[in-house]
Amino acid sequence: MNSIRRQVLSALAGATLVAALPVAAQGALPVIDVYKTPSCGCCGAWIEHLQKSGFTVRAHNVDDTSTMRQKLRMPEKFGSCHTAKVGSYVLEGHVPASEVKRLLAERPAAVGLAVPAMPVGSPGMEVASGRVDPYDVLLVQADGKSSVYRSYKGRS
Repeated sequence: MNSIRRQVLSALAGATLVAALPVAAQGALPVIDVYKTPSCGCCGAWIEHLQKSGFTVRAHNVDDTSTMRQKLRMPEKFGSCHTAKVGSYVLEGHVPASEVKRLLAERPAAVGLAVPAMPVGSPGMEVASGRVDPYDVLLVQADGKSSVYRSYKGRS
């Protein structure tokens, strides 16, 4: 009886370990490669936002971010001051880290996420007054179409 009990407990422990592996693997966030111009301060602030949210970031200074957008298949109409790559996705502009994490968890068929222009109050674009302009995080498809992935309300 003792032998059977040990076998059952051993099998249960093994099953628990195997079931826990995907959860443990999901805990590690992938590296984000950010392509930015050397003189852009808000890009550095966005990188800090990502790092505070647990991402490892590699910053690459480039002369022209539109070249990276083209290379990574992010339509120019979504352009902002920096372009990033995380896994198979492209991030354009001041995308909140929470939306990057959601994207990586949901894994939709898409090019990636974009926050076009540079909305005041988005991560990296904070101002001393605390003002936040309303903005949308867009899910960008391979055909260049987009849909709202999440809307952020403004505040004065």
